[in-house]
Amino acid sequence: MSTVKKPLTSVPRQKRRTVVENDEFAAFGRRIIRAHGRRVATGDVEALRDLVALSSVIDDAIGEAVIGLRAFGYSWSEIGTRLGISKQAAQQRWGGERP
Repeated sequence: MSTVKKPLTSVPRQKRRTVVENDEFAAFGRRIIRAHGRRVATGDVEALRDLVALSSVIDDAIGEAVIGLRAFGYSWSEIGTRLGISKQAAQQRWGGERP
């Protein structure tokens, strides 16, 4: 019989957190970006620059996500697999960035 008090023992950190709404949140973001494109298409040429600028915001968000996943314990191989690239390509792209 163990004499260690359960509340005092450390629980190993799990890699994967369950976040229920990520799929819905991503779908919401896609709908907004598509809607922005439709608004620009109705003749708002000045807003075209803002729509294009979203690509750099998305690139920054991907970098932040990758850095966070690495800090959470995911390997370059796991990240590369999810992105459809090699672990080397993922590490070259985001390995030098810091939070």
